Amino acid sequence: MSAVTEAVPAIKLTERIGRIEPSATMAVVAEAEKLRQQGVEVVDLSVGEPHFSTPQHIKEAAIAAIHSNFTKYTAAQGTAELRDAVAKRHALDFDSDYRREEAVISVGGKHVLFNAIQVLVDHGDEVIVPVPYWVSFKDIVCYAGGKCVFVETDEARGFRLTADMVARALTPRTKLIILNSPSNPSGGVMSPEDQTEVMRLAAQRGIWVLSDECYVYLNYTGKQFSLGALRECRERLVIAGSLSKTYAMTGWRMGFALAPAPVAGAMAKLQSQSTSNPTSIAQKAAVAALTGPQECVEEMRKEYVMLRDHVLKGLHAIHGIKCSKPEGAFYVYPNISAFFGRGGVKSPADFAGRLLREAHVATVPGEGFGTGEHIRVSYATSMKELDRGLERLRKFVASL
Repeated sequence: MSAVTEAVPAIKLTERIGRIEPSATMAVVAEAEKLRQQGVEVVDLSVGEPHFSTPQHIKEAAIAAIHSNFTKYTAAQGTAELRDAVAKRHALDFDSDYRREEAVISVGGKHVLFNAIQVLVDHGDEVIVPVPYWVSFKDIVCYAGGKCVFVETDEARGFRLTADMVARALTPRTKLIILNSPSNPSGGVMSPEDQTEVMRLAAQRGIWVLSDECYVYLNYTGKQFSLGALRECRERLVIAGSLSKTYAMTGWRMGFALAPAPVAGAMAKLQSQSTSNPTSIAQKAAVAALTGPQECVEEMRKEYVMLRDHVLKGLHAIHGIKCSKPEGAFYVYPNISAFFGRGGVKSPADFAGRLLREAHVATVPGEGFGTGEHIRVSYATSMKELDRGLERLRKFVASL
């Protein structure tokens, strides 16, 4: 007698998880790691992560927290001490005026952005997203049920977003404008004047602005600026900040929001039902970062400028590659479309994939950032690694 087996029904997942894709940057990290496990020496120019170590005084604060048994739960929105430190640091550096109840501490800057968009964007709401965009903006908006309205920037002008570009994209359904200056991936910097004009226009129309300040301290124009200085518009502004890039604390997962108290409260409520509080030990380290000596921030910024200029010189020496000069962050965004049609290369994904597999240089293809002619190269590494990567890139394109 034969056994009768019933067909196993297909696993059905929610519609909302189908709206999003895995992070393009994390996909490259995973592929590069597979090669390393096979013994391949990969030059990794893909990861948006400082090559510096976390400053010593920050590490010591975390160690002290452990020894003093500061290892329990905290308030979901973070400790009062850290929220005060965030507000004070921002006030000192950008002339803002936030209170403790307007600050929320989250598990990294990405978590801040996710929480903010979840509490501000409903199904069908339109969200202005400049292109190129950081990989997660589009997917976080889609997960919330929003509709991205993409605003193309001009490569010839350094991918600089202007107020006029934003104004032309507004409709009666616009709920939120996302600004990211300096920008990941392009390094483009929006002028304080254009940011101010966008903020005032948004406030007049009852539209929210979400200002991603992840790279705000890596601005090389000499015009350090935050929309938080516009106190008269703050009721329509959410600032998303991060300690990851400023203090070389990527693995600590420390981000913060500055927002009107009702929005901050809603973000804390959402967080209380997802991650609960950020790690207690990391919060003590963050207090040390924000209240301690700040010379480390300027030292890292100066080295990034040198690395930027070095990688630009190397890229410009490779025939066929075009690259605008970024004014912030730690990425260059070279145009590699001159190589399309050579050796079967038809897209940035083809180019970056073959560059990794054949030349063992990891970069991120532009499709993940909304463009079809670029790759993102991180110069947050040593001069030696940059030179190795550039030489491998030169030989790779010569072989196409």
